[in-house]
Amino acid sequence: MKIFKLTCPNCEKEFDAPEWGQTDVKCPHCGHEFYVEEMATRANPMLGQQKKKKNMTRVIVGLGLLTAIVIVLQLLGSFIKFGTFSVSLVLMPIVIGAALYGVWAGAWLGLVFGAVVLLSGDASVFLAINPFGTVLTVLLKGILAGACAGLIYKLIAKTGKTYLAVLAAAAVCPIVNTGIFLVGCNLFFWDTVKEWASALGFENAGTYAIVGLVGMNFIFELAINLILSPAIVMLIKYGEKSIAKKHR
Repeated sequence: MKIFKLTCPNCEKEFDAPEWGQTDVKCPHCGHEFYVEEMATRANPMLGQQKKKKNMTRVIVGLGLLTAIVIVLQLLGSFIKFGTFSVSLVLMPIVIGAALYGVWAGAWLGLVFGAVVLLSGDASVFLAINPFGTVLTVLLKGILAGACAGLIYKLIAKTGKTYLAVLAAAAVCPIVNTGIFLVGCNLFFWDTVKEWASALGFENAGTYAIVGLVGMNFIFELAINLILSPAIVMLIKYGEKSIAKKHR
């Protein structure tokens, strides 16, 4: 019984699908064998529901692991400082989560990042000056950094250029994180930034904010993301493909 047309992923030629419910298909043109998920779902509707549950479980477990990694890395990073503030080692797992699980996952991991910064005392200097401005800036920069990384990855990955998508997301995350921080400084702490700049001999507060407050941190975070994130995402994607094959 013929159901619908299939396209071979190897030779890209079309042919009639075999019997209903047959999920392992062999191309009559080139002999390539492959698995057809759509046929499996049509033959057994419960299979589709089970697969969704498995996928959701995998997402929850993966995101839970990345959340724990974000917490641990941020606490460790609080002891590593370049200049005035500690570095953010968590941008790497945020990019990975955003690439693997989507914009909402990146936003969630960014929120966790911001919450840990506030609870660990890493933003205590700013909290003493303007509590509202500090909370808003810290949480917003984390959320937007993760969400933007996920959005950029999604847009570029649609073109099939996965490696480029990961690189772009890895660059966007620290850029947004640092950019929102500078905007927050301008809106809520500029008088204090001017005082710090003057005390250190900077004639221009803007120059001090870029060079003195975020310069080395930004370069370090960007370098870590660009070097490590693409390789890690590729490895995770390979692992997920292997797991999916075992669950067929």
